[in-house]
Amino acid sequence: MRFSRCLAVTALMCLPGLSMAADIDGSSLSWAWGIPFAGILLSIALMPLLAASFWHHHFGKVAAAWTLAFFLPFAAVFGPAVAGGSLVHALLAEYIPFIILLVALYTVAGGIFIRGNFHGSPAVNVAILAIGTVLASFMGTTGASMLMIRPLIRANDNRVHKAHVVVFFIFLVSNAGGSLTPLGDPPLFLGFLKGVDFFWTVSHIFPETLFLAGSLLAIFYLLDRWYYAREGVLAVDPTPDTRGVGFDGAVNFWLLAAVVGLVLLSGFWKTPLGITVFGTEVGLPGLVRDAGLLAVTFISLRLTPARVHADNQFSWGPMQEVAKLFAGIFLTIIPVIAMLKAGAQGPFGAIVSAVTRPDGQPDPAMYFWATGALSSFLDNAPTYLVFFNTAGGDPAALMTTLAPTLAAISAGAVFMGANSYIGNAPNMMVKAVAEERGVAMPSFFGYMAWSGAVLVPLFIIMTFIWFK
Repeated sequence: MRFSRCLAVTALMCLPGLSMAADIDGSSLSWAWGIPFAGILLSIALMPLLAASFWHHHFGKVAAAWTLAFFLPFAAVFGPAVAGGSLVHALLAEYIPFIILLVALYTVAGGIFIRGNFHGSPAVNVAILAIGTVLASFMGTTGASMLMIRPLIRANDNRVHKAHVVVFFIFLVSNAGGSLTPLGDPPLFLGFLKGVDFFWTVSHIFPETLFLAGSLLAIFYLLDRWYYAREGVLAVDPTPDTRGVGFDGAVNFWLLAAVVGLVLLSGFWKTPLGITVFGTEVGLPGLVRDAGLLAVTFISLRLTPARVHADNQFSWGPMQEVAKLFAGIFLTIIPVIAMLKAGAQGPFGAIVSAVTRPDGQPDPAMYFWATGALSSFLDNAPTYLVFFNTAGGDPAALMTTLAPTLAAISAGAVFMGANSYIGNAPNMMVKAVAEERGVAMPSFFGYMAWSGAVLVPLFIIMTFIWFK
């Protein structure tokens, strides 16, 4: 609530002359405007290690402080019109639709309880990870993550070492699995809205996805079998055995279908109708989608029996953490995205120039790594758009003559979102749910040690096979 009041105060301070707001010229910005964004990332990385109790109780205030550290000087230098317009655009065009979709998926998935006490053997864990990976492209990485993480944790609650299980879950279900359709991950959905065919991704990066998912499942099985043979299981399983597998709260499957339908509707429905709020255009399809998602959220809360939420240990804690931290990220990232959009003339010109070969043609390998490196720490959706536009922004050309480049951008944005906890929103949500259930998750840098050791070598192999 305090973070929301902070945003409201900031918006009110910027209201005068807001309708005169203009786009930010990233080429005129100094890299110093990125300090608040770097600050919030470092806070997420370091404060849980250095001041765990303070961070647990005040992470929202820390995010708000970094947000104000950007907006107050920005409004003073560029005026309330530019600052206010940027704030409104970030909230209405990006953050609010993003968080509404996450809330809807989190609520609906949290209303489905998978009955049955799976015993977390290596084979069972691989099966759960594989099912979640497949589901991610059809119900989104957020929906699949929230649906499958609870039974996975429950299956392993009698294991001594289980953090690695959740780490590979993030690799597979929260990221790699969402690479085949626009429903899977926000970057691909943005590409769909820009004109990329719905089935283009599955027809162009399926081999890459199969290689990555298959390799991760094989590596996980060998590692989990080693842990399992070394430690065994606890003498007493905290979860009692049940007769069989089943679902409670099954009405939420219909609501999940409604979420998918609303997302698809907003992509296929083309109309000039909409509203303009202080210079930010909000189309009617987006309004209908967001209103429908809110309705689905309330219907799920209304129809889901309290017993199902209790069995799932459903709480709003993980969602609140993601909402507050990503509000700060979406707002402090404004100047960073503007500087990237400035291209070779901006402060990050070296990055943009690096993706082009001497003959002027795009370099798929560099697009893969540049998109992926930024998606590891920035939000992967706007990063996808930056490089989509850097490659020309013409969906017809990118789907045909420049298909290797678009494949590299898509794969980099989706796959490398797994490199850190903040590369993709479900990563943070899964971490929060796991910690709430007592799993001792790796620190920010501890997680990156896992991704560096497991994912990066696979990405190098993929580069030589598909993106050379």
